[in-house]
Amino acid sequence: MTSADISESTTDPHVDETTALLAPPANVSADQLDDNEHGELNSKHADEDKPLPKDQIFFLCFARVVEPIAFFCIFPFINQMIWETGDVAQTDVGFYSGLIESLFSLTQMLLMIPWGRAADYWGRKPVLVFSLSGVAVATAVFGLSKTIWQMILFRCFAGTFAGTIVTIRTMITEHSTQKTQARAFSFFAFSGNIGIFLGPLLGGALANPTTVYPRVFGHIRFFHDYPYALPTFVTGSIGAIATVTSAMFIKETLVRNPKSSSAHDPPPMTTLELLRSPNVPITLYIYAHVMMLAFAYTAIIPVFYFTPVSLGGLGFSPFLISIFMGVGGFSQALWLLLIFPWLQARIGTGGVMRLCATAYPFFFAVLPLSNILLRNHLTAVFWVVAPVSVVVGSGVSMSFTAIQLVLNDVTPSPQVLGTLNAIALTLVSGIRAFSPALFASLFAASVRSRIWGGHLIWIPMLALAFGFTVVSRWVPEKDKISKDGVEVDDE
Repeated sequence: MTSADISESTTDPHVDETTALLAPPANVSADQLDDNEHGELNSKHADEDKPLPKDQIFFLCFARVVEPIAFFCIFPFINQMIWETGDVAQTDVGFYSGLIESLFSLTQMLLMIPWGRAADYWGRKPVLVFSLSGVAVATAVFGLSKTIWQMILFRCFAGTFAGTIVTIRTMITEHSTQKTQARAFSFFAFSGNIGIFLGPLLGGALANPTTVYPRVFGHIRFFHDYPYALPTFVTGSIGAIATVTSAMFIKETLVRNPKSSSAHDPPPMTTLELLRSPNVPITLYIYAHVMMLAFAYTAIIPVFYFTPVSLGGLGFSPFLISIFMGVGGFSQALWLLLIFPWLQARIGTGGVMRLCATAYPFFFAVLPLSNILLRNHLTAVFWVVAPVSVVVGSGVSMSFTAIQLVLNDVTPSPQVLGTLNAIALTLVSGIRAFSPALFASLFAASVRSRIWGGHLIWIPMLALAFGFTVVSRWVPEKDKISKDGVEVDDE
């Protein structure tokens, strides 16, 4: 066979030097190409219309409860536990209790990004199951501590397994679509609130059971020797149950596209490249700013409620403090479950962020105003303003969920979603490590100074709130972000 024969047998008669190099094969018709394009569009629409897998979200939210329970369960008894060791002076108890909590958050901060990388490489489910099992064991053995150094060691050990929250956030994102992610993350935030509520409740109710429940535990020698083991064992058991349910029922969400050859695959994005991606730096900054507001408020509000009116507080009894904080937590849950998904669907994630940012300064300003009302004996006005401000002001908590949706929107690739969540949570852990002590100290200094009636603390708080009002204008909008992550103008 000659070369001419070969050419004639293999060359399409319609192909000449003017034919595009990337023209479709001759045996593929234009109708087939149109069908393929329509098929891709239909596939995208099908993905967007995919309903939220409620069973997966339920098990992920159950796993989500474990971390805040593990973190907060020791709060009611940690000071007494430290004092009873006899290793420290009574005046140093507060220092060591703060140190233990700070080291937990610092350990998390150091390991968040490695856990995120592991979730991107090995898969979400293995990292989640392994981390949950580690948290369960570390939390359980904390109650067996007999020295201050054992407490520090076991608390850092618990902080080592920081992969739970990273992978849960990532998996909820991957289970949801643009239409369902607001609802999914409202469940996520609500489950976190449940954990924050249950943690101190379990710790306070189950600590020292031989004294509190002598008929049930009084004859058990173990609980006489280890009076704080019961709450940590119960918390560890919740973690163990979550480990089993996650291993049995949660599905892997990291999708890997099979390819015939990986020789031409682009190398994985490094952490530095991710940090330089369009819209990522500003989103991470806004994330950190929002969490700083949250932790500052959480650190100040209990002591503000307790501080006498003459010193700038509200002078509440422990019962009233628990009522106000309970109302605030319940209101926050309602805002997240009922209002946020509806509001996000109408004004967008950026709109929710800006609305919360506008409300924050007013929410903070009502607090010193409440003290002024009590000082001037306007008690009836106070009991109208204060409860309403707690219920309405709790709506600013929607910004915590909204910023997570923004983070999902600016992720350059699904393959680095776990890493980006880990970076954000690293910032959160770092802020949580120092902000409570910082803002509690600033409040104490404000009270001691008596400047402006003890209201000096609200100057930096309002400045922080106004700063959020400004930066919220820079929140990247989903409909203005192209596939390359660059903001584009609608016009």
